[in-house]
Amino acid sequence: MTAEHTVFVDGATLSPSEVIMVAEGKSVVEVSPDAWPGIHASRAVVERIVQNDETVYGINTGFGALVNQRISSDDLAQLQVNLIRSHATALGPLMSVKEVRAMMVIRLNSLCKGHSGIHPHCIEQLVLFLNSNIHPAVPRIGSLGASGDLAPLSHLALSLIGEGDLIKDDGSVIPTAEVLFDMGILPVQLSAKDGLSLINGTSQMAAYTTLAHQRLKHLLPFADIILCTSMEARKCSLTPSNELVHKARPHPGQTMVAHRIRTLLNNSPIVNSHAECDRVQDAYSFRCAPQVHGAVLEAYHRLDEMINTELNSATDNPLIFPTPEAPGVHEVVSQGNFHGEILALTADFVSLALFELGSISERRIDQMVDPARSELPAFLAQNSGLESGVMIVQYVAGASLGELRGHASPRSAFSTSTSAGQEDHVSMGATATWNLYQATERIAEVLACEAMVACQALEFEPLNPAPHIHGFYQLVRSIIPPLVEDRSTSKELRTLSSTLLEGSWLARLESEYGRLPS
Repeated sequence: MTAEHTVFVDGATLSPSEVIMVAEGKSVVEVSPDAWPGIHASRAVVERIVQNDETVYGINTGFGALVNQRISSDDLAQLQVNLIRSHATALGPLMSVKEVRAMMVIRLNSLCKGHSGIHPHCIEQLVLFLNSNIHPAVPRIGSLGASGDLAPLSHLALSLIGEGDLIKDDGSVIPTAEVLFDMGILPVQLSAKDGLSLINGTSQMAAYTTLAHQRLKHLLPFADIILCTSMEARKCSLTPSNELVHKARPHPGQTMVAHRIRTLLNNSPIVNSHAECDRVQDAYSFRCAPQVHGAVLEAYHRLDEMINTELNSATDNPLIFPTPEAPGVHEVVSQGNFHGEILALTADFVSLALFELGSISERRIDQMVDPARSELPAFLAQNSGLESGVMIVQYVAGASLGELRGHASPRSAFSTSTSAGQEDHVSMGATATWNLYQATERIAEVLACEAMVACQALEFEPLNPAPHIHGFYQLVRSIIPPLVEDRSTSKELRTLSSTLLEGSWLARLESEYGRLPS
């Protein structure tokens, strides 16, 4: 791996952007020197328990409903290996390399918090795999979002011990043992509690949440830019974004979106040209955009707050809180930090919010393609009737919106009892966070459709839009040329959608035309 940056994991300061850098192979990882004392202290507790033959869950007992089964000291290593092998039963398509790397660094950071009691060799193996581009093949489906992401993380752990398969960049798989042999890397030897520490955490849930968070960090400002492009095309009033209006109802998201609209449309020749027009009010999809986009922005802020906490949390069970001055079984605490309810509920909330964002976007498309309301050619065609123009762009936006409606259904509103009733309430957090990650793709498609329609509508406007909007128009035109006659635009729309997801345009617009409020 060639990476110019190093991410230091310490269990306390990992950020979503650092997860993305590692996931995309742009950073190597190193355990912070500050983390090792805590790692060693919690490991010392585990070794003392084994040496003194004390009975403690997760160290020398069975798991789940088998909690009352005492395991002899001679079998503790085999217990951990058996745990990994039996739990590596996930189904479905393989997670991508990017997704797996995100999950790996999140699991690593949680272990470095110093409450897991894992042997340092396991931590070193995780670091070695990440920095050597060794990626476990992990089927996506299998976690219920409580007791952590057991099945997917077991596939990760299986590779650490030299078993299972690895996934290559092209999506093909190869046996782990072959790769480790060729690279001269020894499989890690598990000892007491190691297997449980590796698999009992929220790392898959947190990985999908982080990936969705990164996409939305760019997509939500784009939603406001595209809104303003549509406002220019539709000759909408700037009055509903008046600062006084939003001081009268000072929700922070609403206030921020109104501020962005004023910034984006400041000194717009188009807006200024119709400042004295006789239109009393614009349709809700324009006039109420600060209230709708603002509510979505607040949902994102909750997501941001939650994931920053989750990334730096200890989420396995049991947890260890060393007290060297008063050692005892009280240092090991059985609890429920592996439960993903906070991830599930937050992901479901944001997925619903994205449906609302897509819904209002599609309504703006409808406003622009209808000649009775837009006073523009029907479907923005150069020769309406003979040509269909952007008619079907609204259809496909509606189709993506239909899928977003499915994503809006809460995945957390389902639980199933497992492990003979011992694990009787689960979060479905892995399903909810994956659902959110997929929803980001659909909302990008709807916004791409609105952007294409708005830019096509601007072809019939003799005046230039505001600077930010003109810059965005030019970027869209680098992918989607104006429609001068009917043609297939599928590939163009898909490229634009992917570009919005990737997010690099935002920095370019801000560097050329000024920073947007955030």
